[in-house]
Amino acid sequence: MSQITLFSELGLSQETLAAITAKGFQTPTPVQAETIPRILNGTNHIIAQAQTGTGKTAAFGLPVLDTIDFNAKHTQALILVPTRELAGQVCAELISLSGQHKNTIVPVYGGQPMDTQCRALKRGGCIVVGTPGRIIDHLKRKTLRVDQLQYLILDEADEMLNMGFIEDIESVMEYTPKSTRILLFSATMPDRIRTLASKYIPDYEHIKIKSEAVTTPLTEQLYFEVKNRDKFEALCRIIDHQVDFYGMIFCRTKRDVDEINNKLIQRGYTSEPIHGDINQTQRSEEHTSELQSPD
Repeated sequence: MSQITLFSELGLSQETLAAITAKGFQTPTPVQAETIPRILNGTNHIIAQAQTGTGKTAAFGLPVLDTIDFNAKHTQALILVPTRELAGQVCAELISLSGQHKNTIVPVYGGQPMDTQCRALKRGGCIVVGTPGRIIDHLKRKTLRVDQLQYLILDEADEMLNMGFIEDIESVMEYTPKSTRILLFSATMPDRIRTLASKYIPDYEHIKIKSEAVTTPLTEQLYFEVKNRDKFEALCRIIDHQVDFYGMIFCRTKRDVDEINNKLIQRGYTSEPIHGDINQTQRSEEHTSELQSPD
């Protein structure tokens, strides 16, 4: 495919292009440029191999948003992801690209009340994003019906297989009609994915994006050599130096997360922790740790 430098060259609708512009996107990433026209204009199953962080959500999300009928109540696109956090992220990204349809894009994963999810699905989940186990629960209960499914999307497929979801994925595939188009996105192509593809995804089109450093010209990367005892003070100076600072701080241990979070709060910063010992309800409310400079 020839080099594409503008989203307007991909065949997307004016409504979708307006949403892309509103988000500040200017040019498609390689996986978006290669994948979007094939989803819009083709009928084959697709396996797209690209690094994490290269825009795979928009690569499948934009053409799906462009082609499904939001006036219909039945589920037309089902997106499987390996974790609860990723389900929330994918759902939020799709909503941000098509905010007027936010009530028909439904996240489904463990840790949420089942009855809440059932009500959301009953209202009409045109796009459902979820983890394999909870999706199977809804399929068995018949609170999620996929008999008119157009797209089954496996996001981070290699991670799902690494986490032992192969049987769950196969179970979901057994529920979908033969006419469903399968879009599989993965950073790697282990033998287990090839075996899965040979069984469930005949005649697929393989798109492989050349691996490269995942960077963006709009991101400035800096590092500072600081003694361990001075790290917290250096962090506070960085926060104070930036106007309307928002950021994520990664720590080595859960104890470090709690300690730094408490120290930041004591200094007057708005801070929230997130790690494995925080229950799912709190994590869903927080989504990510955010810091903002005090007034």
